[in-house]
Amino acid sequence: MRKFGVIQVALAAGFGFALTAPAQQLTMTVDATKTGAPISKFIYGQFTENANNNFYRGGLWAEMVEDRKFYYAITAAQEIGPTPGRGGRGAPRRVWTPLGGESAVTMDQNNAYSGKQSAAIAVDGASPRGIRQSGLAIKKGQRYTGRVVLSSDPGVEVQVSLIWGTDPAGRQNIRITGIGPTYRKFPLAFAAAVDSPDASIEITGTGKGALHIGAVSLMPADNVKGWRADSIRALKEIGPTMIRYGGNFLSDYDWRVGVGDPDQRPSRFDYAWNQMDPNDVGTDEILALNALLGSEPYMDVNSGFGDAFSAAQWVEYCNGAPTTPMGRLRAAAGHAAPYNVKWWNIGNEMYGPWQMGHMAIKQYTIKHNLFAEAMRRVDPTIKIVAVGADPAEMSTTGSGRAYGTPVVEFGSPTDWNFAMLGNSLRNFDALSEHLYPKNGQAFDPGKQDFVPVEESAVDNARRLPNRVKTTVEAWEEYQKLVPKVDMKKIPIALDEWLAGYRGGAARSPMFGALTSAEALHEMFRNSEWFVISAYTHLTGLVNGRRETVILPVGRMFELYRGHFGTIPVEVEGNRPQHEVKGTVNVDKPKVSSGSATYPLDVAAAFTADRKTLTVAIVNPSDADQEIEASFQGVSLQPSGKLLRLAAPEAAAGMGAAVNIEETALTEIPAKLIIPKQSVNLYELPVR
Repeated sequence: MRKFGVIQVALAAGFGFALTAPAQQLTMTVDATKTGAPISKFIYGQFTENANNNFYRGGLWAEMVEDRKFYYAITAAQEIGPTPGRGGRGAPRRVWTPLGGESAVTMDQNNAYSGKQSAAIAVDGASPRGIRQSGLAIKKGQRYTGRVVLSSDPGVEVQVSLIWGTDPAGRQNIRITGIGPTYRKFPLAFAAAVDSPDASIEITGTGKGALHIGAVSLMPADNVKGWRADSIRALKEIGPTMIRYGGNFLSDYDWRVGVGDPDQRPSRFDYAWNQMDPNDVGTDEILALNALLGSEPYMDVNSGFGDAFSAAQWVEYCNGAPTTPMGRLRAAAGHAAPYNVKWWNIGNEMYGPWQMGHMAIKQYTIKHNLFAEAMRRVDPTIKIVAVGADPAEMSTTGSGRAYGTPVVEFGSPTDWNFAMLGNSLRNFDALSEHLYPKNGQAFDPGKQDFVPVEESAVDNARRLPNRVKTTVEAWEEYQKLVPKVDMKKIPIALDEWLAGYRGGAARSPMFGALTSAEALHEMFRNSEWFVISAYTHLTGLVNGRRETVILPVGRMFELYRGHFGTIPVEVEGNRPQHEVKGTVNVDKPKVSSGSATYPLDVAAAFTADRKTLTVAIVNPSDADQEIEASFQGVSLQPSGKLLRLAAPEAAAGMGAAVNIEETALTEIPAKLIIPKQSVNLYELPVR
């Protein structure tokens, strides 16, 4: 048995919560004789949807032109006005402005290239008439490529320009020739001469007659199948093992409008997020992203407004032979070989009254069964995840209030999971759970509602892993309620989870990484229950405003994905975690999550070959901590490696980027010094 230590590194300012020096020395013991079930490779998955247009407007998708297929009419007025929906990034705005007078531009609804309308320009004379969009961010020396879809009368001459200044040298012009009476695509290629956050693209005509614009696209030339090259590089570093494509938008989404020629896919209104969706990212683009990242695709079908036949067709589009009807459609889109998508989720949060197509559970189980049977007829090999919600999820989200019960009881008519287990058990391979704890709030039984609470940063970080533990306790409770069912054969697909951010201490740039690491620790401790974990959101791992940088939570996933072991090892300690405020089975478990090493959280695991023992220690407090470490049942080499993630002193704001620091362990002091607000992972070779 050996003890080991690290070189202390000075780190960032903390959460504003100081811990008094303990009277008793904090200790931990890693017992290598006690191991758990192997950790699923899908624990490091990510969730994504087009919520708030997060693929676009500087997101992962490389498209620079907004409303490129003219969903909104082009006028001089910028504000469009209120639109239906449940919220999003506020009221939509017009991005195109008319050139040569507002009357020069009309919307052609009789001969639309895509959707309901296209832009029509009345060209009359030598003064250019057309449309312009500003706000394009360009970089000096960067090449940009794209296309424009045009038709025109014979007497019209057309020019497309990328503009970054007011003088003639501040633009690049492309003259388009060969335009005829039917729509055709014409290539665009520009090279920016300056850096500018507010360049413009113009499409103008001179001469006499009508010019019709069906679509326009412009991307950096280094895009990778439409995705930003810098974002792909960053996400490859992080290494997501699975990407779930689903979410609230799905219940109003017809997958069939999201395949085929992107220029002719109609832009659509997303009522879930109160936004116009350009509809450029669809099935083939998401599956291409998975292929680029080497991740497993996990597709979510529409069981809200959707139907079983459409879901089965989607399975056939992804997995059917090229000779099947949907396989032929896929082949026509340029992908003859089946994608062979194995993991499918039927619906998203159908227990919630906010979800389009929400219905009572006794009706929904019938709907789920129809979907599962239809999908498996197309491909019997697929794995199906059903919409799940334990009482904590129903109570936390307020879903129970739709049934008149703010707090949902196990086995009651409002217990969604209990009904799924009773009525749909043969028709799924796992049950999903979503965790969005209310940081800075706790459930008050007297008020039957969440109320604000004052709590330390350590307790604040404990809320997310506590919800993970609450889900584990729920599965243990279901085992008692339905003893004939082996609940370990109905694993948890934790396919949406995120720490809430609610003011003060939680606004530290490291908070998401710290609490999420503690949540992963809780999954490792209960590895027999979890088959999938998909963090919300894939796009939240990076900041892509100018050049994509990896955020602390992204680095945290990179750290564990690349270095933590796969065979969990038990960790004991002498100081149990503190209980946080709240109510059992609503926002906290019966027994607190975390290792008995308060305020630290420690997890350990062997690598698959058992040649290395990995130990991860999270310190969410604003004070450095000391801990004595001992090991049982394993003999370790007197050297190793430390990988540390912590916010540097200069980091400011939630968009701060951090790096993983690597240090060789050349000495083995008796005590470990764990810096404040840090995630520390030790790789210790076994003798």
